[in-house]
Amino acid sequence: MSQFTNQEKEEKLLYLECYSGISGDMTVGALLDLGASRNVLEETLKSLGVGGYHLHFGRKLKCGIDAYDFDVHLEEEEHGHGHDHDHDHNHGHDHDHDHKHDHDHDHDHKHDHDHDHKHDHDHNHDHTHSHPHIHRNIQDIFEIIDRMHSEEPVKELARKMFRIVAEAESKAHGIPVEEVHFHEVGAVDSIVDIISVAVCMYDLGITDVVVSSLAEGRGYVRCQHGVMPVPVPATANIAASHGLELKLTDNEGEMVTPTGAAIAAALRTKDVLPEHYI
Repeated sequence: MSQFTNQEKEEKLLYLECYSGISGDMTVGALLDLGASRNVLEETLKSLGVGGYHLHFGRKLKCGIDAYDFDVHLEEEEHGHGHDHDHDHNHGHDHDHDHKHDHDHDHDHKHDHDHDHKHDHDHNHDHTHSHPHIHRNIQDIFEIIDRMHSEEPVKELARKMFRIVAEAESKAHGIPVEEVHFHEVGAVDSIVDIISVAVCMYDLGITDVVVSSLAEGRGYVRCQHGVMPVPVPATANIAASHGLELKLTDNEGEMVTPTGAAIAAALRTKDVLPEHYI
């Protein structure tokens, strides 16, 4: 991921290189690595009133390359309630939490959960909203976004990303957008990832985004409906609806999550880099 600045027009262009796929957490980590304010992000997330998670901020070496490592750690998992990752695909989150991507274009897609103990942990102990059997629809998500202490462009971008996911899930399951429900545990993950992307983009002052083709894996991913081929229907629907190129690779597993695809679709404003940036 690269950031370019045109001093005359005071424009900032972001090139989103998806050589290793894209997911919510890997995008947030890359934006923080570009200089987005961690303090602004943490304060904004606190204003949501959503609990049941804490954040990991740190750095790690992958293949000898220094990389920013950002992760939303769900406290349901810590207390033994979140080890079953067979989540419902029509709930709009990144399906299996072992599909977290590294932020350094590493091709090992086993998605290691051995977090470096040098991480800082931002704990949110408000468990009011963390019951695993509660479901939220798109309007519930919008209400959370509306109470966020942030500027309207941040809220609108967050709404746009969630709307893209909901529309893709609606098409996949043949139900109205209003009837798409976001499973509570998975929704917390996506709420934090999506809103974090919106906050970081605004904080960096980025005005335009070019998105490369999205490198996707192969094989299958398990969900509540059974075993789904990669790419899963929601991801394929987002790519088709928004003109994103999915480039299939020989890597096993899911490299592009629905949340990641929605981020790419919502952020993209240009198809190619302008000549003066090349």
